[in-house]
Amino acid sequence: MNETARTLMQRIYEASFAVDDIVLYLDTHPDDMNALNYYNYVVQLRKEAVDAYQQQFGPLTTDGVESDSKWTWLTDKWPWEGEM
Repeated sequence: MNETARTLMQRIYEASFAVDDIVLYLDTHPDDMNALNYYNYVVQLRKEAVDAYQQQFGPLTTDGVESDSKWTWLTDKWPWEGEM
């Protein structure tokens, strides 16, 4: 995996962790507006990181396939298969 892919994956991992963490907090504090604002912020960070990765290296999940003419899910190497 090249450095750009590695950096984007790190951003995705970090934002995903933050999303999971704040979701757990919101489960017990549903009226905390600061937490809800933070949730919206980290969800957007994760979306931006995933979009950036997928634009350069292909979809990470099946809902990232953005082609109407060809199913591209299996056409590129997977992130763990080495160089992108």
